[in-house]
Amino acid sequence: MGFRLSGVVQAKKLLRRSLSGSRQESSANVPKGFFPVYVGEFKKRFVVPVSYLNQPAFQELLIQAEEEYGFDHPNGGLTIPCSEDEFNQLTAQLH
Repeated sequence: MGFRLSGVVQAKKLLRRSLSGSRQESSANVPKGFFPVYVGEFKKRFVVPVSYLNQPAFQELLIQAEEEYGFDHPNGGLTIPCSEDEFNQLTAQLH
């Protein structure tokens, strides 16, 4: 149980760091309990529930995002390093 909790805490810290420098329009029109991410070659914007931060598969994407882009990505917001199809498959499983 403690291991899972530490993963959630790490994911929330990563998200907070990534979004702290993001553009203001990236948070416009995002309902409470959700956050925007950018995915794929053309950086398509998705709005996903914060509850995904509890999911190990999504946490792995956050770790990959940190390794590839760091916390200061020029796009602003959180960019996920996978294709749109892969992201859609993952979110369908999480939903």
